[in-house]
Amino acid sequence: MTARTTAPPELTVTDVTVRFAGLTALDAVSFTVAPGSVHALIGPNGAGKSTCFNVLSGLCRSATGTVRLGDADLTRLAPHRIAALGVARTFQNIVTTQGTVADNLMLGRHVLSRAGFAAGALRLPHARREQRAHLDRAREIAGLTGLAAHFDSPVALLSYGDRKRVEFARALCLEPSVLLLDEPVAGMNAAERARTVEVVHAVRAELGLSVVLVEHDMGLVMRLADEVTVLDFGRAIAHGTPDEVRRDPEVLRAYLGTGAEGEEDAA
Repeated sequence: MTARTTAPPELTVTDVTVRFAGLTALDAVSFTVAPGSVHALIGPNGAGKSTCFNVLSGLCRSATGTVRLGDADLTRLAPHRIAALGVARTFQNIVTTQGTVADNLMLGRHVLSRAGFAAGALRLPHARREQRAHLDRAREIAGLTGLAAHFDSPVALLSYGDRKRVEFARALCLEPSVLLLDEPVAGMNAAERARTVEVVHAVRAELGLSVVLVEHDMGLVMRLADEVTVLDFGRAIAHGTPDEVRRDPEVLRAYLGTGAEGEEDAA
């Protein structure tokens, strides 16, 4: 497996505000994702987490503020340009169940292809060599995410947890420096959640990328995250380590609530 030889660039979100028809979905939100860290965004439903992810991936434009990846300004870029600069994301819902695992992972390699459409259609030698290299890399990523045994299997025949990992692996096939994971364990049982935690740990250690995580499973957040930003009604109300955030009075009031530690232990 090819590991990153340099640290990924810092992702910096500064005073990002998003409004929809007069409703403020994000209100001057700022946070920084340190290179190689896992940074969690948490908050109740409607807090602005998905809107924030949409801004980071280019699906939504902010009214004010900036998003930077190292020296690159992502604020006004289209999604495909942001992806090409090294930001990949998963979605809450599984996007496709068509084709095999290999087919889906190769979709993630498309942006990295240098052979033109005509060269690929004509199966010119350099296009075939590139295709084999992409397929080999997709197979490596399938192995890293626990999908090696299913590489040639139809996605429609996989379990729910394995399908979610296909979405995860597809994003990794972009070779991102920053991976946005949108509720990666939603709908999973306890065993599937534990397996996903192992995969995230393995990916971070092996590939050296940064991870931004939106997740309601507080047990998973506390086990995975280095830093946490808490959103409430579109505002960032707390930043810090998981231990710092879980004890913050504003967080207890707005999100975790009474008996939060017991809920976390049960998660």
